[in-house]
Amino acid sequence: MQSYELYADLMKKVLANVIYEDRPTFPFGMNVLDKAQADTMRPGAEGSAEKRGAFDVDHRAAGLDVPSVAHTMIGMHRLDNIQECVEQVLRDGVPGDFIETGVWRGGACILMRALLKAHGVEDRNVWLADSFAGVPVTSDDSHPLDQGMEFHNLNWVLSCSEEQVRENFARYDLLDDQVKFLPGMFADTLPTAPIEKLAILRMDGDLYESTMDALVNMYPKLSVGGFAIIDDYAIPACKQAVHDYRSEHGIDEPIETVDVTGVYWRRKH
Repeated sequence: MQSYELYADLMKKVLANVIYEDRPTFPFGMNVLDKAQADTMRPGAEGSAEKRGAFDVDHRAAGLDVPSVAHTMIGMHRLDNIQECVEQVLRDGVPGDFIETGVWRGGACILMRALLKAHGVEDRNVWLADSFAGVPVTSDDSHPLDQGMEFHNLNWVLSCSEEQVRENFARYDLLDDQVKFLPGMFADTLPTAPIEKLAILRMDGDLYESTMDALVNMYPKLSVGGFAIIDDYAIPACKQAVHDYRSEHGIDEPIETVDVTGVYWRRKH
């Protein structure tokens, strides 16, 4: 297993780009919801590179920056969590595919596919659900917690096209028939997604409504023994959606902490 462990470790380092240490798009601690301030960080803006600051290994490990080049922004700790969950469901034979709702540049799903390939697993798919156009624009009809965030102001950095994500997979020689794309808004794609069972449900939608769409449509398909992973638990809107859904459905499995924002639990019943 030594070669597998070396491969998995290298995949995570490359996906988070702790190898070449790209500058962050935003410096740690910046209020990314301040549109005027965020606009000064756009590539090409005067002095943008200096404003973004230098690579910080601790921030990258904890997923506390937005990389300019790396294929994931979730950091090393949350990549470790994905690996641990994948290996656990494979050891225990928990049935089902893997899905991430909100994939950005695809890094988390690339890791999932890489681990399946390294284990020689050919009967599970990795599903990527994303608008591939950024965060939904909020309106007066949106959940109040979502309205206040206005994450769509950051779509210039939060969006990544399906074509680019496919190219990212291909660069690792991991774009194949076990990689499935669900392009569009979650409310439109998840209710009719042709998925029978899931072993891993990873949610990275930031907003209340995006998180709730994933839980309502995908959690009932999560097998007992499977893992529900929440990337954005530190965001109040996301956290509220998680607690509302768990309360409504009597979910009492303990929520385990991954890092400053990532959490997960294992379905027991």
